[in-house]
Amino acid sequence: MEEPAFAKINLALHVRSREDDGYHRIETLFAFAEEGDRLHAEPADTLTLALCGPFAGQLGEENLVLRAAHAVRRAYDIGSGAALTLEKNLPVASGIGGGSADAAAALRLLPRLWGVEASQDDMTQIARALGSDVPACLHSHMVRGEGRGDILSSQDGSGLSGMPLLLVNPGVALATSDVFRAWDGLDRGPMPAAAPLVTALDGRNDLEAPAVGLVPLIGRVLDMLHGTSAVLSRMSGSGATCFALFEREEERDRARDLIQVQSPGWWQLATRLR
Repeated sequence: MEEPAFAKINLALHVRSREDDGYHRIETLFAFAEEGDRLHAEPADTLTLALCGPFAGQLGEENLVLRAAHAVRRAYDIGSGAALTLEKNLPVASGIGGGSADAAAALRLLPRLWGVEASQDDMTQIARALGSDVPACLHSHMVRGEGRGDILSSQDGSGLSGMPLLLVNPGVALATSDVFRAWDGLDRGPMPAAAPLVTALDGRNDLEAPAVGLVPLIGRVLDMLHGTSAVLSRMSGSGATCFALFEREEERDRARDLIQVQSPGWWQLATRLR
């Protein structure tokens, strides 16, 4: 069996406050790409995880996939194991939910492998315990996130489905905690409650400025994307991956080719929104 782990995009991300427990209250619009990592599973007596793919070397064996697997086993008193293989196609610590998406893929895949009728509520509770982005990645369709990003409300993303999308990462890993710590603490107002594209266009990412302060190269990525014909270009999550949405695939591909010539070492993914 296998399950895709779709790359997560924050079309907008408003940081509203820093809470007493150290977490932040945010409002965000999650969307997902058609591509990402892939998780494979086979029946086994024990629980193991192997890594492959272009970014496998950036991960240790103890990661969110195994944590998710152990959580499902505990929740349903599963005695059997699984031989898991994670195909790591997305860069690590890059603002596109790689680890969260991988964990969510495990939550979708393993109940099928083990023949468990897992309820959505149970999986959502496990997802929340694994990380703030994991509940949204569990759904992997457009949702509005509030609280820590784990209080979700479904959005009609059909008007954006299939929209050409370009992801660009300059090859720099950036810890989410460092970016939030560098946020200036100013509440710049709520995220609009409108149709998804209007929300995205009228919204912002409050983590862009602190991320650029930590990694100025992100500013160069954004400048290059702003200079294309993109409908919208912005940093995703806490960075360092940035994205651009286009009306036509040929426009996306021209932008990809231009960036490839000017910055050949940068990671890119030309895909579409789910």
